[in-house]
Amino acid sequence: MLFHVATLLAASVAFNGMAGALVVPEKPRFDVTQSALDARAAPSGTRAPSAVDASSLPDLGGRALLDQISMLPVGEVEAHVRGNPLAISKLLLHPPTAKSVYRWWALTSDELRQSLVDVAPELVGNLDGLPMALRDDANRDFLRRSIVEVEASLPALGRATKADAERRLHMLKEIEEALITTSGQPERSLLSVDTAWPGRAAVVVGDLETADYVSYMVPGMFFTVDGQMVDWTVIAQDLYDEKMRWVEKLGRDDPSLRGASVATVSWIGYQTPGIMEIASLDLAEDGAKFLSSSVDGVQTTRTDNPYITLSTHSYGSTATLMAIADGAVKVDALVMIGSPGSAAQSVSDLRMPSDRVFVGEAAWDPVVHSAFFGSDPGSDSFGAQHMSVDGGVDPETGAELSAAIGHLGYFDAGTEAMRNMALVGLNRGDLVTGAPKPEESLFAGLW
Repeated sequence: MLFHVATLLAASVAFNGMAGALVVPEKPRFDVTQSALDARAAPSGTRAPSAVDASSLPDLGGRALLDQISMLPVGEVEAHVRGNPLAISKLLLHPPTAKSVYRWWALTSDELRQSLVDVAPELVGNLDGLPMALRDDANRDFLRRSIVEVEASLPALGRATKADAERRLHMLKEIEEALITTSGQPERSLLSVDTAWPGRAAVVVGDLETADYVSYMVPGMFFTVDGQMVDWTVIAQDLYDEKMRWVEKLGRDDPSLRGASVATVSWIGYQTPGIMEIASLDLAEDGAKFLSSSVDGVQTTRTDNPYITLSTHSYGSTATLMAIADGAVKVDALVMIGSPGSAAQSVSDLRMPSDRVFVGEAAWDPVVHSAFFGSDPGSDSFGAQHMSVDGGVDPETGAELSAAIGHLGYFDAGTEAMRNMALVGLNRGDLVTGAPKPEESLFAGLW
């Protein structure tokens, strides 16, 4: 069964593409718990004396580490941060809760805040619970520094290490490119960035600090920062544009949408699986943790309760279902497309209203109805609303809508899938075009 899934999905990726040719990447040489830390390690140097024992910092984590940093004299912050890079990296892989970070920052002096922004932009930019505009500035600074550092190192590297460095540099520049906007487009911001291969990043289209309706786009297998960050952000822009068109149209009669603002998050915030990792839930567990923290960061730093929707694809839906079922994250609406399921057996396990949970299933998608990870979100027993992705005529506008075909066909502008995802993200599930549940997957005989 694993062989059939991997082969069919690889063929689907290679055939369909997404915003251009999409190539199945080689398996990243990366261990989330160690290699990422080693990649960031800096040469040891002298450390300034302090009342805080620097030797204890690598053993600390979470809020305890942040509190110890806060106890440092401002003049010693840089020496201790640079002298303990692994402690900072471990903190970001296993961060304190957004609420804890928010409270810590509120108790931090302005002088220490500025010092941390200057010497530890990676820390400031990637702590969920800090102000989002501040994080964008810090992350852009950290990204620029990382690019300059890699470029400066290239002349002195040997062939093998130079190839790895060039690959990492390409990844960093993909993030940089994803932040570029054209005339008339909303501003973009860098919500999070991990520059160690294979990288993690989240680019926001629109203003995440003020948007009334926020949609996270959570990808599935084969998606990497190096290969798909730009494409995924183009799709986030398309979803943003689609939502704004509906805001303009529906706002004429719907006071709740009149003048509403939106934001979409192009989120590749976890390492997605390649062919060899498809059977494992380890990466889904990481994804659930990072996604929960990211959403919690938005909810913690805003007091006006934006309407948050998770639009999830493939293995990304598995990670998301794990996070919601565990109670780690609470959102307003959920869309699952091309989903292989999870341990959650029904909408009741998600503790969400059934009319805010939607599932879309394209023709010739080998994953739908596989129940590969324990449940079939497209089954009647699961209780989700069926969302049509088959194309046709929009009953509200009369526009022709394209059909989604295969595992990656959901994301093209002008598809019924994108139309419906936009409406779910605006709390207008009543206008989503429904789809009868297919009797079985076209690939049922392979399972």
